[in-house]
Amino acid sequence: MDINTLVILLIVGVAAGFASGMVGIGGGIVIVPALVYFLALSQHQAQGISIGMLLMPVGFLAAYNYYKQGNLNFTYSAIIGVTFVFGAYLGSKVSLKMDPSLMKRIFGVFILLISLKMIFGK
Repeated sequence: MDINTLVILLIVGVAAGFASGMVGIGGGIVIVPALVYFLALSQHQAQGISIGMLLMPVGFLAAYNYYKQGNLNFTYSAIIGVTFVFGAYLGSKVSLKMDPSLMKRIFGVFILLISLKMIFGK
């Protein structure tokens, strides 16, 4: 793995954790599109890595299925998983200081932007 890939994985982990801590979304809504667009992974590879990050707490059996098909990179999953914890901590600190109605708007805009990127992106 080169340094550029490592930096991208670290940023994805922190960003997904931050979004999760701030607006309570699942990491996959950030992680999967980021891996597809920034690292040019296939949709299945990105999903496998996202599930692999949650391997023990959530998706052992789902991760195992992705692993059997060759779509799970344990190293990527571990890096994103560790940095996700840090990002979630920061995101929750920011969110808890904000007005709830503002958080609703931020969440709505975030979901809209991700949806548009997934629909109209390459």
